[in-house]
Amino acid sequence: MSNFTFRNPVKIIFGKDTISQLSKNIPAGAKVLVTYGGGSIFKNGVYDQVVAALAGFEMIEFGGIEPNPTFETLMKAVELGRAEKIDFILSVGGGSVLDGTKFISAAIPFEGGNEWENIVLGKSRYKTATPFGAVLTLPATGSEMNSGGVISRKETHEKYGMGSPLLYPQFSILDPTTTYSLPKVQIANGLADAFTHVMEQYLTYPVNALIQDKFAEGVLKTLIEVAPKVMHDQTNYEDMSNFMWAATVALNGWISLGVPSDWATHQIGHELTALHGIDHARTLAVVLPHLMRYKMDNKKAKMIQYAKEVWALNGTDDELVEAAIQKTTEFYESLGIPTKASAYGIGEETVQEIKKRFTDRKVKYGEKSDIDAAATEAILRMSIA
Repeated sequence: MSNFTFRNPVKIIFGKDTISQLSKNIPAGAKVLVTYGGGSIFKNGVYDQVVAALAGFEMIEFGGIEPNPTFETLMKAVELGRAEKIDFILSVGGGSVLDGTKFISAAIPFEGGNEWENIVLGKSRYKTATPFGAVLTLPATGSEMNSGGVISRKETHEKYGMGSPLLYPQFSILDPTTTYSLPKVQIANGLADAFTHVMEQYLTYPVNALIQDKFAEGVLKTLIEVAPKVMHDQTNYEDMSNFMWAATVALNGWISLGVPSDWATHQIGHELTALHGIDHARTLAVVLPHLMRYKMDNKKAKMIQYAKEVWALNGTDDELVEAAIQKTTEFYESLGIPTKASAYGIGEETVQEIKKRFTDRKVKYGEKSDIDAAATEAILRMSIA
């Protein structure tokens, strides 16, 4: 296990009827910018709960943050926040709203201009951020308990991750009952997203980090167990509670301590979303099984461990490696999510465009920094075959 330093300051408020605790966790007298997405919070009663809990606070609203939050939309919120002299931001929605809120938080007090270059691409070290909290309504990204986010730009069809120690939420409220009215496709996407987050941090190579491995395996097994249950009945409180917490723990930093991480699946998937608008989680499903096959020699030890510990399989090493790929494919497809990019009409033109982008950026991903433009081309070709 490698050396590590760990700090996670996020206060988690979990359970039924916890939105009512908002006023206790926002500074008295704060002027609050409430951010949200397409308006589902008006249909499921969350908006009314938030308004009631914020009685006595001056509240400004900004809605319309997209499932893949765009720089163009978020800058409108930044301008509103600056004009209104906002003291606090409250994200109400899923991970995309929260990712967007993190950008807004950094950008409102930033005076250096060119927010895309300086904040999203990290070319400037911003020193302050507007404090913010969250009411989570969709388990998926883990953004509620970490300091990162992903932002897209319409103008250039780009999608990049950003982050800073300044961008941890002050608190996150997780009430599983807020998820009861989610469309099935969002439940499926959330399961796939959380599952892949764990795989990116777990399926690398062994470093004798027993606690992290057992944590990761436990989260994977939990997601596998609850997936068919929540896909069948998302109003079961216990099942949704386990799903919601598993998605948070999948990316709150616990399982990445002192271990190598991959993240190539996400980097390739981001390009598919940027170019074709495919849901983020679905891009992960069309990359990971093929990346596993392409890198099976390098990942062999962990793939065998994964097959044994997560799926309780037996067999020869080669059989277990093959089974690891097959079980991962079957998990995504059990959610109704294709594992072939060709299912979305993606072909060789997209493969070459992504290869060119990675070549131009001179980037290499993966736990050994060996997934370059050529490897990406090979992985995507497997996905369109």
